[in-house]
Amino acid sequence: MIEVCYNNVEEVPDLDSELLVLWLLAAVKEEGFVCENLSVVFCSDAFLIEMNRSYLNHDFYTDIITFDYSDWPTLSGELYISLDRVQENSIELKQEFLTELRRVCVHGILHLCGYKDKLLEEEMQMREMENYYLKKYVSRET
Repeated sequence: MIEVCYNNVEEVPDLDSELLVLWLLAAVKEEGFVCENLSVVFCSDAFLIEMNRSYLNHDFYTDIITFDYSDWPTLSGELYISLDRVQENSIELKQEFLTELRRVCVHGILHLCGYKDKLLEEEMQMREMENYYLKKYVSRET
């Protein structure tokens, strides 16, 4: 089960959360996991930096914080995603906002599935997998 919710956001994006959930569940399954309990929380920069300070002792903005409670092959966790950061990143990277938002969502899923991105080689593999799953996303308009 994947729950999508909003915390401390002024504007909710035009996001088809049902389709997002189906897409993320398909990625989880393809990675060999069963999704037990996952929360995707869209929030503001202010909310996420406080979480970053409180839980990780980091004093900087980030687009996502992932809390992993998984026990293979069961995937469980919480993804906290700053809509402010995603918006800024989409402008900087010249990407559509919803594309960048989906990228960050699947990025969190990939972390829960064991992918890392600290080393250059790991980061390259993470980008490859993000792109792989982004290509599998099919909107209802298609």
